[in-house]
Amino acid sequence: MQWNGDKFTYVLVVTVTAISDIVKISWEKCYTDKMQVFDNNIRRASRRASLRRGSISILPQKSAEIPWDILERLFMPFLFCHAAAIIISTLLHAFNLSTISTFAVFVWFALSTVGAVLFYHFVKVSAPGKGVLITGCESPIAWYLAKKLDDLGFTVYAGFNVPVEDSEEAKILKEETSGRMKILHVDVTSEKTLLEAALFISEHLPYGAEGLWALMHCAHWIALGELEWIPFGVLRKSLDLNLLGVARLTQLMLPLLRRANGRIVFLTSGLNKVPAPVRGIQCATQAAVESFAACLRQEMRPRGVDVSVVAAGEFSPGNAWLNETELREQAKEMWSKLSAEQKKTYGEDYYEAAMTSVDKYSKEAADIQPTLRVLIDAVTRTFPMARYTPVTPQEKFQIFFAEHLASSLYELIYGTKK
Repeated sequence: MQWNGDKFTYVLVVTVTAISDIVKISWEKCYTDKMQVFDNNIRRASRRASLRRGSISILPQKSAEIPWDILERLFMPFLFCHAAAIIISTLLHAFNLSTISTFAVFVWFALSTVGAVLFYHFVKVSAPGKGVLITGCESPIAWYLAKKLDDLGFTVYAGFNVPVEDSEEAKILKEETSGRMKILHVDVTSEKTLLEAALFISEHLPYGAEGLWALMHCAHWIALGELEWIPFGVLRKSLDLNLLGVARLTQLMLPLLRRANGRIVFLTSGLNKVPAPVRGIQCATQAAVESFAACLRQEMRPRGVDVSVVAAGEFSPGNAWLNETELREQAKEMWSKLSAEQKKTYGEDYYEAAMTSVDKYSKEAADIQPTLRVLIDAVTRTFPMARYTPVTPQEKFQIFFAEHLASSLYELIYGTKK
């Protein structure tokens, strides 16, 4: 048999070329797929960046959280345990029945009470078949809340203040959640959108559900600045969105909530009772919401509907009216609208210093994890608390002093100097 070297070389070259082409095509396809995934990740990360609103960092930050809700739930039982231990040990000693010490009785009562209270505190409801309406989902705290509740198995109706097709946050939320997620346009200042949302929810309840499990009011409008400087339109919008819209939406949803023996959760500011020069309108509206919630709790208790208030830290709820990109422009606009007498009274230096002091409300990052945790607890716990306070220790002490110290003494410590 004669060896044909040229033919063998030709076949070898063709084979190597074919293999090379196949490898090249496969590598190019793999590279294209990877680049597509990379581009999608970059695009998604870029779109996530748009979730920054007002003064809130978009990413929750881990911190040494103090579980105020558990401590507050254990405080009164501990006091009763101590009182019961004193009474029982005194009676035992008086009748010569036992020489057991008061401390031993207290420890026995405390251990049994703590176990019972913690069991009572941590009992959860089952998520499947329960619907939750959340307003203000364009803010990071409500956006993450909607995503977390969807992960837990709830049917979430995420309400956005703007039309869904105009909201980048709504598109991201829809992409990253399950098919149970319903995206709605819920402008709490618009009667039309509220009625449409109520009708949609009543027609799209989870399978087997008789009503709505939870209504969570997370939409806020925060106006910062001294009263004399803020335009009246901003004041009106703050009241319409923070109080009147909340009351109207609650009215519309109460029939569905009563059917499911559900609950209503109000997200407010824990510092609404702490006076500060630039927070007058915010304190007024948030305090009004808390008073409204307290009265509503008494009205709904006989009807099986729980009402909770989550009084968060300074930067967690809502969108700041003065944001970092427009602060200076809006400050100049407000200054231009002041009268000559007002400008003379306050002076430009004082005005500049006051407006600079509100930078922290629009730039300082906040840890939203504690607030997020208690909001989820308010929905998932079988026995929710009437009031949660996910605040820092410094804020907790200042709130306590503002509520219990004499006004003159509090102003001496925290008040503005004359």
